[in-house]
Amino acid sequence: MSRACLLLHGFTGGPHEVMPLADHLRAKGWDCFVPTLPGHEGPLHGLRSVGRRDWIETASQWAERITKQYGSFDLVGFSMGGLIAAYVANRFPVRRLALLNTAVYYISPGRFVRHAVNVLRSGDFSSLRLKYGTPFRAIAQFAMLAKELRCEFSELKVPTFIAHGDLDEVVHPRSAAYIEKKMKGEKVVSIFPQSRHLICLGPESEQLFAEVERFFR
Repeated sequence: MSRACLLLHGFTGGPHEVMPLADHLRAKGWDCFVPTLPGHEGPLHGLRSVGRRDWIETASQWAERITKQYGSFDLVGFSMGGLIAAYVANRFPVRRLALLNTAVYYISPGRFVRHAVNVLRSGDFSSLRLKYGTPFRAIAQFAMLAKELRCEFSELKVPTFIAHGDLDEVVHPRSAAYIEKKMKGEKVVSIFPQSRHLICLGPESEQLFAEVERFFR
């Protein structure tokens, strides 16, 4: 039977954030599933009508569906998806887990301001992650999600690959150190010196994909 992998995207993002990794794993023999979390299907105003429980429930439903079909599966969580992935890994038969730029310490103000200045100078606004128009209720729901799920890392026993971009302008790289310290099980930490928040779309993505694949194998 083929191996399965569930990949969870970040807050205000979408499947495109992790799709390059999914494509890499598919080419290596995994069956990959990349759901869109509720409220992320289109314009950000859709986030007004959903909350953290909807995001957790959707991820859990996918985990249950994959478990029934495959028995166990690998799991990837990016940014907010990393928080939800920790929750899922503690409740479903996850074989191996990869946490990418997981949002433990969500915003590093100094880093974000420096990055914003560089963006303004360059005129390329595509990498600004705090998107204009994000409903305040959604931001509050994310903050509550992070607070509630942070305790999940101390319960993790599944082998876990922890990756973080050292230039991450949104989630501070100390998040990786926090997860490593809290985890009880097997763990590998890899820091990517040239990568920002969208690590699967960054200059070291191929190295990241190779390391995730090797860890999953």
